[in-house]
Amino acid sequence: MTIPTMKPLALAIALTTPAFTSFSVLADAEQKLVEEVVVTGSFRDSLATALDAKRESTAAVDAIMAEDIADFPDNNLAESLQRIAGVAISRVAGEGRNITVRGLGPDYTRVRINGMEAIATGGGTDAAGGANRGRGFDFNTFSSDLFSSLVVRKTASADVEEGSLGATVDLNSAKPFDYGERVFTASAQAGYNDLSEEIDPKISLLVSEVFNEKFGALLSLSYSERNIEDKGSSTVRWASANDFGSCTAEDCDLSAVNDAFRPRLPRYDAYTHKMERLGVSGSLQFRPTDATDLSLNVLYSRLDASRQEVFMQAILNGNGQTTPMTVVDYEIDGSNTVTYAAFENATFRSENRYDELTTDFTQVTLNATHEFSDRLRGSAMIGRAESEFDNPIQTTVVMQKSGLNFSYDYRDGKRENPVLIFGNEDASDLNAMDGWGINSVRLRPLGATNTFDVASADLEFDLNDAITLKGGVHYKSFEFDTYEARLPTEGTSIPSNPNDPAYATAQAIAGIQLTENNTTLYNAGIGPQGVWRIPDLNAIAAQYGLYNGGAFTTGTQFRLADNYSAEEDTLGIWGQLVFHTQIKNTPVRGDIGFRYVDTDQSSTAWARVGSSDQLITRKHSYNDILPSLNVVFEPYENVLLRVGYAEVMARAGLQSIRPNLSISASGANRTIQGGNPQLEPTKAKNYDVGLEVYFEDGGAFSVAVFKKDIDSFAQELRRTDAYTNLTYNGEPLPVEWVVDACTAGPGYGEATGCNENATWDYRLPLNGPGGDLYGFETSYQQPFTFLPGFWSNFGIITNFTYVKAQMDYVDLNGAVVATRNLNGLSESTRSATLYYENDKFSARISSVSRSSYLTQPLGRDGNDMEGTNATTNVDAAVSYQLTDNWKLSFEALNLTDEVDDQWVDSVGNRLSYYHETGKQFYFGVQYKY
Repeated sequence: MTIPTMKPLALAIALTTPAFTSFSVLADAEQKLVEEVVVTGSFRDSLATALDAKRESTAAVDAIMAEDIADFPDNNLAESLQRIAGVAISRVAGEGRNITVRGLGPDYTRVRINGMEAIATGGGTDAAGGANRGRGFDFNTFSSDLFSSLVVRKTASADVEEGSLGATVDLNSAKPFDYGERVFTASAQAGYNDLSEEIDPKISLLVSEVFNEKFGALLSLSYSERNIEDKGSSTVRWASANDFGSCTAEDCDLSAVNDAFRPRLPRYDAYTHKMERLGVSGSLQFRPTDATDLSLNVLYSRLDASRQEVFMQAILNGNGQTTPMTVVDYEIDGSNTVTYAAFENATFRSENRYDELTTDFTQVTLNATHEFSDRLRGSAMIGRAESEFDNPIQTTVVMQKSGLNFSYDYRDGKRENPVLIFGNEDASDLNAMDGWGINSVRLRPLGATNTFDVASADLEFDLNDAITLKGGVHYKSFEFDTYEARLPTEGTSIPSNPNDPAYATAQAIAGIQLTENNTTLYNAGIGPQGVWRIPDLNAIAAQYGLYNGGAFTTGTQFRLADNYSAEEDTLGIWGQLVFHTQIKNTPVRGDIGFRYVDTDQSSTAWARVGSSDQLITRKHSYNDILPSLNVVFEPYENVLLRVGYAEVMARAGLQSIRPNLSISASGANRTIQGGNPQLEPTKAKNYDVGLEVYFEDGGAFSVAVFKKDIDSFAQELRRTDAYTNLTYNGEPLPVEWVVDACTAGPGYGEATGCNENATWDYRLPLNGPGGDLYGFETSYQQPFTFLPGFWSNFGIITNFTYVKAQMDYVDLNGAVVATRNLNGLSESTRSATLYYENDKFSARISSVSRSSYLTQPLGRDGNDMEGTNATTNVDAAVSYQLTDNWKLSFEALNLTDEVDDQWVDSVGNRLSYYHETGKQFYFGVQYKY
């Protein structure tokens, strides 16, 4: 096998800059390399190459290179990024989905693929945020195998487009000239999950060839399947509203019970996720002369998923929805929480939901660079990226049974494993067919599409040996569109008017007769009873024609408020002075520049005007001048001092800028969410100071201190009040809106508690006050080459980040309600990897932790806040090189069997959601030529 030789430093810089890489920077880097270094493809070499990229960059960056990505046991890109200092991830279905960088969440982090901004959108469980209708990037769309480098840019510069408050993440796929010669790599793995007990395949392939040193072609493929069980319990929050009417417990204080917090829907949950992930990356590269480079890059990914969600739950969120219940026993703890209770005449609901979800992502970019002379160089790029998420089937059938006993117990550590008893202990009365009736049918197809069209052109001119003048123009057209449809009603309450669209649907739902033929016993394996009777979706759909139209025809007209779109045309003009010189005997390099950005925004949505629904559009324009400065001093050899300043901005969320209100009622959840098309971007002044010490090849210590002065933070302002007291744009909300929402949900009227006199949760985005975000991060990386013999093959990589950001959260009147941590911010994140590698054998174990974080800084239903508890994930990988061509591998993920643990109220720490997905193992073989 021929091993290609490359200058790794030049390669690293090429991979960590936009597709229109600066020729002068590459040339400078190559001049510093006295001799070529053979790239062996080892894990240790990839770490050293990534470290070289960090060192040579003017901005503060962290990188992961190809072998580094491949050798870590990761399901997707998010899990690869989690080991970079300052990066924390959130998970869904047992794998990473979104990232937070230095405390700022997905909406404040921009992602570029091959130098072009993109958004990948997907779906998730309700507990994980549901469908992505924002600016955040769903990294679980892609396998890590498709990319040769991942770079996190933590400081801004004028030549990188705006839109990031936290970081810009560059994902770079490979090109044929990265390898220089023929390369063929194929791998196959068998995955096993100890909770689902399923065996799933995972395969990847890369072929690259360069012809006559002028033309190259590359193709990379990746395919994987995952079948995951996702089990636990949840409560859908805790509340003290909707009082119980009677109590027979000894020494019962009914008023104390009614004033205390109890779970709204105490329940067991069992999810089943099935996923297929296909990725294709292709590149054609042409170098007719040493001065010209043309490349066509194509990236495609498809994520097909299905999800079944099964719930067995008691209804404690309102006696108005159920038959009256009697409290027969209870216990209230010091946080005014009913941690244990038993009831007579309880009502249960058995719920079965099924989703089919697809994400198609396609990106095509054409890049050109040309060196006009020794001093003048230029580059250009055009590209298009489209992400289409479709959830065409989201079907839920809920059946109900009343008159049985129920008890729940969250005492004495049972918060993680609560004991819920539905009916008698053997569940025979729960699962008996008699008494079960239909409660509701939900058909809720939805989807979202994001499209980017981008063009850019740049020039750079060497004024002299020390100063280069750079500038360019960048145009971006972004389009977003989302839809959602519903049935005209989801319940059995039949309207009095036969002409009401809900009339036939309510009749059809009420006409569903539950039998042993269209229900089934489901072994969830959760709780002391384990087996539940649930609706059989396939049987009910076939028997009653749920997908055949007629009374079960969905329409966007029954969910108009959640059908909206947005467009943004952005023109950016930038200029930059790049310099490298000396102050006395101290080398100094850096860049200073500005970026002018003009944005024309248009948002469209349905709104009720008078007595009719109309499609309205609102426009908003704004412009910004964003200066930036990055300076690197080298006071001593191999010691770098970095200083950075930049003014940055992040555009308002897509859901936040829609010009309408969405009013919905589901059970006792009554929500009004509005948009604000005049929202201004969130802006900040960023300050960064860093010290880096490179004490040997592949070894470094760094520390960075950062601060962000956030001028104005767009936040969702809340108010809980009677519907009749609420306004939008200064006008009272029409009563017919609440009638429509209640009819589509549990039904309008006093019996259900869904009407204009009820309390509603009102949320509206406004530009609230800003605040300061500050913190520091450290990292240490060292191969133990200084140790003798066997021990010299070890090495370590560690990092730690601390972030603090207190924000004032205000109500709709502008009054400060609370000062709390920024939403989604973990104050501390850390990772550590210990590795061993020799010519044949390689092993590593890695631990990644993030502290608890808020998901709702202002809680609901009387709880002060909501959040997710801390996590620690431990992964490991082992490989053995059989020959020059063949390698065996074993990988293990989530060895600590970490859970998703969500809570409400900082004092009560009440269970909201607690799920596990099991440990994941991969056995594989790889062939390289």
